[in-house]
Amino acid sequence: MINSIIESIQTSLNTEFGSGYEIYREETEQGLQGPCFFILCAGAEEKRFLNRRYFRTNQFCIRYVPADAEKEEKTCHEVARRLFECLEWLEVGGDLMMGTKMKYEMAEGVLRFFVNYDMFVYKGADSVLSMEEVSSAISVKGETTK
Repeated sequence: MINSIIESIQTSLNTEFGSGYEIYREETEQGLQGPCFFILCAGAEEKRFLNRRYFRTNQFCIRYVPADAEKEEKTCHEVARRLFECLEWLEVGGDLMMGTKMKYEMAEGVLRFFVNYDMFVYKGADSVLSMEEVSSAISVKGETTK
């Protein structure tokens, strides 16, 4: 599911920013040319609910490296505004997922945008052999009935 969400994030970024931006799914240091995005799953957490229901919290970090170091702050704020809009809703596997807990920070000229895509999941039940036939007998004051 994480990979499906990352693919949907990548599709949304391509739609919003076009082909002038490289999008990476893994960290790379060599040959880095801005402007570019890195999409990373920052972490996931799962909490059990009733029966086979679980709530998964999936946090993603989208890092943006600007092309122009002189205008990095202004550019990063503008890119963050656009990320708030384009990552609010994603289509993942035919379903819409809402981005929550969106925030961004800037450090060393790089924008880090955080967004959660949380969901309930249902885990399959263990297969249990079922009985095919049940019989019972009741005895009341010496009489037996079936």
